[in-house]
Amino acid sequence: MKVVQFTVPVVYQGSICVQEDILPSFYSNYHRHKEIQLTYILKGRGTFMIGNFTHSFEEDEIYIVDADEPHMFKTGEDIKDGIHAIHIFFDYEHFKSFLDFPEFDDVKYFLEHINVSKKLDAEHAIALKDKFVQINTSAGIDRLLSFVKLINFLSKKVDQWTSLYTGIPQKKFSDAEGLRINEIFQYTFQHFGDKISLEDIAAVAHMTPHAFCKYFKKHTRKTYVTFLNEIRIERACKMLIDESSESVSNIAFKTGFNNVVNFNRVFKKITKHSPSEYVQEHRMRD
Repeated sequence: MKVVQFTVPVVYQGSICVQEDILPSFYSNYHRHKEIQLTYILKGRGTFMIGNFTHSFEEDEIYIVDADEPHMFKTGEDIKDGIHAIHIFFDYEHFKSFLDFPEFDDVKYFLEHINVSKKLDAEHAIALKDKFVQINTSAGIDRLLSFVKLINFLSKKVDQWTSLYTGIPQKKFSDAEGLRINEIFQYTFQHFGDKISLEDIAAVAHMTPHAFCKYFKKHTRKTYVTFLNEIRIERACKMLIDESSESVSNIAFKTGFNNVVNFNRVFKKITKHSPSEYVQEHRMRD
């Protein structure tokens, strides 16, 4: 059995570490690392989970994951031809002395103020694809200088970033807590289309239902039902766009809702739109 780690070590390659993933799917366990992470999604889509926040990710988006921020990229079920991403890791504490020159003031300010994770939409990110590829294919001082140029460019785009603030001020989970939360999240992603009782999910965490409710709320700042509904609606949004021939009632049942009225109510509460309004707005954007 493969050992799952919550605190994952990054393979050392110098000041800037790069990992290129060309795989059937992303590493889909909830995890953290001490390095700040920059990710460019070259191919693939799915669900990005950061702290307690779920968000759909698409091709040609950039994500900044703050140091020690628990996260995972969950590959979409409809992805059949694999994923491709470039991840850049760096430990700012080991890197910041390099930035003491006044010419690096903007870069230093940007890196010192990554206090929450962020996303750059495809319309702004795609111009940076070649810069990520260049960093991936270079080494030594060339890689370092290319990275500084990338960060300098990103620092000029502050107003284009979307904050992924999770509302959880304390990132310092123990490894044991992180692994338990990963088990809860994995079970939820695998069974969100089924009826999940409180007893079922509490058993996954090896707790009584009462203890589980307190534990989950303490660590995520939301109830398990709220979290489960967010996963279900996020999946429903994808189905509404990708499977236009599927009826709303079928999508409701496939995502775990026992009736359409409840589905519509929860959908509007989370997205601020009815299913038909959501589809219409998405088509207008396209």
